Amino acid sequence: MASLDAEHARRHWWSRRHPNTNEHPDSRKRKRQKEPSRQLGRRRLDSPRKVKRRRSRGANDVDRHWTYSSYNSSTCNDRFVIVSYNILGDDNVSKHSDLYCNISAEHLSWEKRKMRICKELKLYCPSILCFQEVDNFDDLAVLLRNDGYTGTYKGRTGCANDGCAIFWKKDRFSLLHQESIEYQKYGLRDNVAQLCLFQVSADHSNHSTSQDVNSSLAGRTLLIGNIHVLFNPNRGDIKLGQIRILLERANMISRKWDNNSVVLCGDLNSMPQSAIYRFISSSELNILMYGRKQVSGQIEFPSTLEKCTPYNDGTRAQPCMTKVLRYSWSEEEIRIAGGSRGCTLLQSPLKLSSAYAGVPGTSDTRDSNGEPLATSYHSKFMGTVDYIWHSSDLLPVRVLETLPINSLRKLKGLPSERWGSDHLALVCELAFINGTTVPIDVS
Repeated sequence: MASLDAEHARRHWWSRRHPNTNEHPDSRKRKRQKEPSRQLGRRRLDSPRKVKRRRSRGANDVDRHWTYSSYNSSTCNDRFVIVSYNILGDDNVSKHSDLYCNISAEHLSWEKRKMRICKELKLYCPSILCFQEVDNFDDLAVLLRNDGYTGTYKGRTGCANDGCAIFWKKDRFSLLHQESIEYQKYGLRDNVAQLCLFQVSADHSNHSTSQDVNSSLAGRTLLIGNIHVLFNPNRGDIKLGQIRILLERANMISRKWDNNSVVLCGDLNSMPQSAIYRFISSSELNILMYGRKQVSGQIEFPSTLEKCTPYNDGTRAQPCMTKVLRYSWSEEEIRIAGGSRGCTLLQSPLKLSSAYAGVPGTSDTRDSNGEPLATSYHSKFMGTVDYIWHSSDLLPVRVLETLPINSLRKLKGLPSERWGSDHLALVCELAFINGTTVPIDVS
């Protein structure tokens, strides 16, 4: 009886609150229970809306792009793509683990990295590959053989496990001559360099529009040099000695083969603002104008980790000159750098130009020399130490830009999910300048 009175009272209260409806007070509750699916798609007004955050683009997402020369190279009937790449020796990963404290073990694994490196290289369709820090040559040889490459390797002397390697497309080039330089024989540490002389296969021209290959290309020769210079920033004398000997040997081979085309690649462990860079680009250097520890620029221009701005030659010229007064060269250091006692003016008969400096880029990736802002990045360094140099009878048609500094910084170091080394590959397409034909600047 009590329950009926309570039900009656509840109905009476409901009718007073809702005079224009005959709904039972429980009907709305039952309706909500019968239609749960309608509620699942509705958002409560007091619940915050979920905002999809756009993931910032890092260096794993940014594609490297080609920058083309302003010269009209349509008259150059034969071209080839060359790569210079320090691929980070597997042994060096464990020896210098402090450089990769921000990198996951997966990204440091050679088994993973070698696949990323080979996958990346396929994108560029290179004819010649110059590698440094190679300590798994057989692995690379097997992987690259499937893509038509063959190669040669020269390991460092002493206790080091890595060395340099050159690979080439068998259908584009045939090897005529090769030699290696063991710097230990000159008292210049355990570094090595390679020199390979190739004959161009004229019937495999890379020129996509011309079916007529100039007959002068048949049998043309090309000399490729590959070097990994000593790292030690304090031994500028040894660095200069290593590069001087490579230039001398390259010139001797080139003269023997009718002054053939020359390309030198490598990790020079020297900055674009350095005396070493000036020596190669100008073919001359007075070493007394530089302190031995400033020759490579690694101390004066140590890193772009904190701040990376395009280099301005005018702002750095005066400090470099004033520091001469603080340093002197011993007779032995002069002999090491110059090749003989008292030789303070280094000269090279080879006239070489930087491939990247020959194709103007933008301040996002280049300094005012035209060199990349960064070709290497780990926890203690971000900067440029890798180069491709070529003789005047070759024209850089295009170069592959490195990554913008801001994109690199987001990775906190290399290697990464996409990039298989702590260096970025330098990639350039070079064209033979046929006879006396001079390309025209169409900019």
